Amino acid sequence: MSSKVSNKSHATLRYTSMRVSIFLGCLLVALLLGHFQVIPVKGQTGAIFLFLVAAVVSAPLSYVLLSRQRDDMSAQISGRVDGIRNRTAARIASQNAEEDAADDAARATALQG
Repeated sequence: MSSKVSNKSHATLRYTSMRVSIFLGCLLVALLLGHFQVIPVKGQTGAIFLFLVAAVVSAPLSYVLLSRQRDDMSAQISGRVDGIRNRTAARIASQNAEEDAADDAARATALQG
């Protein structure tokens, strides 16, 4: 059980690092293909083109390969947002109860006097 908790606790970091790793792997392959002239590259424009190729290739790979990690990250973020929403709702309800009590006390004082 504790291993599942620790796996979920860093889901965003894990997903991001894996996504960057896939991009860097694709970039390495693109750079090698450019170096061996499989992909024709010239100057800075060619280097930018290789970065774009790596980004375009890594996006669908990440989508397919990292679906479980993306779901874990989504669950982690959703849990945090729900926690914040619940704490905020409880704080607002508490403040409303205090205001109602103060208003009731002021009305009771006004009716007596």
